[in-house]
Amino acid sequence: MTFANDDPIGDPGPSFAGLLRQLGHAPDYRLTDHRHPAPTDFPEIAHGTTVVAATFADGVVIAGDRRATSGNLISHRSMNKVFPADRWSGVAIAGAAGPALEMVKMFQLQLEHYEKVEGRPLSLEGKANQLSQMVRQHLPAAMQGMVVVPLFAGYDRRRGFGRLFAYDVTGGRYEEDNFVASGSGSLFARTVIKLGHREDNTRDEAIDLMIRALFTAADDDSATGGPDSMRGIYPIVAVITADGYSELEEPDVSERFDRVLADFTQGDRTP
Repeated sequence: MTFANDDPIGDPGPSFAGLLRQLGHAPDYRLTDHRHPAPTDFPEIAHGTTVVAATFADGVVIAGDRRATSGNLISHRSMNKVFPADRWSGVAIAGAAGPALEMVKMFQLQLEHYEKVEGRPLSLEGKANQLSQMVRQHLPAAMQGMVVVPLFAGYDRRRGFGRLFAYDVTGGRYEEDNFVASGSGSLFARTVIKLGHREDNTRDEAIDLMIRALFTAADDDSATGGPDSMRGIYPIVAVITADGYSELEEPDVSERFDRVLADFTQGDRTP
């Protein structure tokens, strides 16, 4: 494995961040210092809420609701929180929306840059480590309230199965065996997934479990957005297998939510 050379004077190698530093365009995550207003003087910042992921027999499913909130207000109803990182991996974001979206774009560019320079994609372990470094570099902003906590999921082609990674605000990276959730509704979503997850779940069973988890989170957490049939807004659900990353079509997600809602209204409220 070739390690990134972050020497700002020499060749940055496959590190896209190193290349930006060499060109003088590196992102600066420092928000304030003694010359600027304290974070309490800033307006409410839009935050993404609940994202979930789980393994199944052939890979992983990753999903997220669409709501972003600013304090007690809904700032965005159709925010996308689930993105392809490359062909065989995806990332979901929770926390401060602006920095999170910037981090995703930088992560996508880093993986693409590495593959162009090295002539081969980075390993899934390497991708997880790259995202960990980005979260760690964001720590100064996180300490001022701009917290970003992503989830990373992908299909490990070397090992032949799906893998999940969770992060903390310091950049700590933790591999999860079965499922993971992040955001304000994660407690409710995690409980549903914990009760319904099995290692031999099929693709459809895993998708339905993610949808039920997000539905439950939206029912109990005001910051998590549920299905909005009037506006045609539904959570983003993506599946990652040996065939790569693919997102479910909106009609499919809508139909699955209708089944969950039917069970709920008929009194079957078990996960």
